[in-house]
Amino acid sequence: MASKATNVIIFLADDLGYSDIAAYGGEIRTPNLDRLASRGVKLSNFHNTPRCSPSRASLLTGIHPHQTGIGILTGNNEAEGGYAGNLNKKCATIAEVLKENGYITAITGKWHLTNSPNKPNGAWPTERGFDSFFGTLDGCATYFRPGTLTRGLENVEHEAEKNPDFFYTDAIAEEAVKFIAEKPADKPYFLYVPFTAPHWPLHAREETIKSYAGVFDEGWDVIRAKRLARQKALGIISQETELSPRDARVLAWEDETEKEWQARRMEVYAAMITEMDTAIGAILAQVEKSGEWDDTIIIFLSDNGACSEALPLDDIADFRRGKNLMDTRTRDGRRVVLGNDPDVMPGGEDTYASYGVGWANVSNTPFRLYKRYTHEGGVMSPFIIHWPAGKLSDGRVNTSTFQLVNVAPTLYEALGVTYPAQLNGNVLEPLVGGSMLPALQNSESERSQLWWEHIGNAAIIRGNWKLVRQYDFDWELYDLSTDRNELKDLSKANPDLVAELTAEWEKLAAQYGVIPFRKTLEIYHKQGIRATDSNHHI
Repeated sequence: MASKATNVIIFLADDLGYSDIAAYGGEIRTPNLDRLASRGVKLSNFHNTPRCSPSRASLLTGIHPHQTGIGILTGNNEAEGGYAGNLNKKCATIAEVLKENGYITAITGKWHLTNSPNKPNGAWPTERGFDSFFGTLDGCATYFRPGTLTRGLENVEHEAEKNPDFFYTDAIAEEAVKFIAEKPADKPYFLYVPFTAPHWPLHAREETIKSYAGVFDEGWDVIRAKRLARQKALGIISQETELSPRDARVLAWEDETEKEWQARRMEVYAAMITEMDTAIGAILAQVEKSGEWDDTIIIFLSDNGACSEALPLDDIADFRRGKNLMDTRTRDGRRVVLGNDPDVMPGGEDTYASYGVGWANVSNTPFRLYKRYTHEGGVMSPFIIHWPAGKLSDGRVNTSTFQLVNVAPTLYEALGVTYPAQLNGNVLEPLVGGSMLPALQNSESERSQLWWEHIGNAAIIRGNWKLVRQYDFDWELYDLSTDRNELKDLSKANPDLVAELTAEWEKLAAQYGVIPFRKTLEIYHKQGIRATDSNHHI
C-alpha cells in the first residue's frame, strides 16, 4: 500500500488546443496552470488521441482505446469488441487499481465512457473504481443546466435547474474541493477532474468575457504568429519551426467581414479557459490547505487537439435526445439559438455555438488539422506534471515523445503499485506504454513508439519518423525532427520506410482490435455521426 501522503490529481481539459494556455504560448490568462508549469515539468511532445471518449479510455487504463471498447465513441449498443462504445472488463481504470491499494477515489466532471448515460450498465464511474462521482455522463452539455448531471448513480439535474447561479465549471471544482477537505486523513486519494471546458457550447460569464475585450481584434493571422514566437521563447517549439499555412477554408483576417462576431467567439472561448483555470486554482488551494502539496502528483493535459466543428452538426437530432446535450429553452424560458450565426453573439445561456475553424487553427499553433485527425494538430497536448517530492519541480521542458498510454504506468511506478493481471475475475489486457518517470526525473529525452487509429485516420511514430494518413488517402511520411508541422511529405522519397512502417502499423492494428474503417462506417452512422462528412483532405 502506498504512503497516505502520496495523492494523485489529474486535470483534463476538453478540446483545448496545444498553444492555448500561457505556459504553451497562448495569451489566455491561466495563472494557476502557469504556476504548476513553472514549478513542474512541461512535456513539449506529448500526444493524446483524436477524440474525447477514446482519450479518456486510454488515459484511465494505460491501453489503446480499441482494447477498452471505445474505438470510436460511446453511444452504440449493438457493436461488439473494440467498438461497443462502453468501457469493457478487459481493462482496469486507475481508480480500480488504486482502490485495491488502499486509495480513496473520486471523479468530478465529464465521464463519457458508457453507452448508457441514462441508466447504470456496469460502466458508470462508481461501477469502475470511483468511490464518488459528481458530473455528467454524456459528451457535452450546456454549462448552465447540463444534461445527465449525476451524483453517484442518481440523476441530479434538478440541482442545476433550481440554482440560478449554477455553472458547471465551478460546480466541478466545488465538489473536488469538498472531496479533498472531507476525505479520511489516513488514506491517500486519487482525484480525477475532467472539465468540459472549453468544449462547445461557448458558455462563460459575461464579466469574464468582457475582460478579453480587444485581445483578439488583431485576428487569427497575427495571433498565430505571436503564439509561435512565444513558444520558441519558452523552449516549447524549436527555433527553426515555421508556422503552418492558414487553413484554406479560412479568410485572411483583413478580408473577414464579421470581425466583431469572430473576435467575440474567441473571447468567450478564452473566458472558458480562464474560468477553468480559476476552478483549478480553488482545488490547488485546498491541496495546500490540507498540507499535502509536496507529495501530491498533479497532472494537467487535454483530451485531443482543438475542435473545428461547426454547429449544428450534420445530425441535428443529436441535440434533441433527452436533454442530454441541449435543451431548447433556458432556465427562465428563453429560446436557445443553436448554431454559429453572426447575428447572435455567443456566450449566454440562450446561445449554443462553437468558435470555428479559424480559431481552432490558432489554438493548435503551429500545427495543422484538428480534433478527429491523427496529424499533430489533432493529437498534440500540453502536459504538465508537478510533484516536488518526486523531483518534478524545477519548471524544465522535457522533449520526450509520449502519449496517453504512458500516464497510468507512470503513476503506478511513482506510487509503487503493481498493475494486476486480473481484476474481479477478469483477465486484463497488459499495459501498452512504459513509465515516463525516469525520463522526467533525469531530464532525458526519450522517443517512444506511438500508434493511433480513429475513424480511418491513422498514424505511427517511430523515432523521428511519423507515418500518417487521413481516411481514404495515401500514407504520408514526415521527419518530425525537422518538420513537426508535417508540411514536407517524404513518402515518395522513402518507399521502403513507408512499407516497413505500414506493416508495423497494420500489425499493431490487428493486435489492438482495429477493423477496416469501411466496416465501421455503419457503426459510426448508428451513433449519429457522419464520418464521411467530417473528414476533409487539407
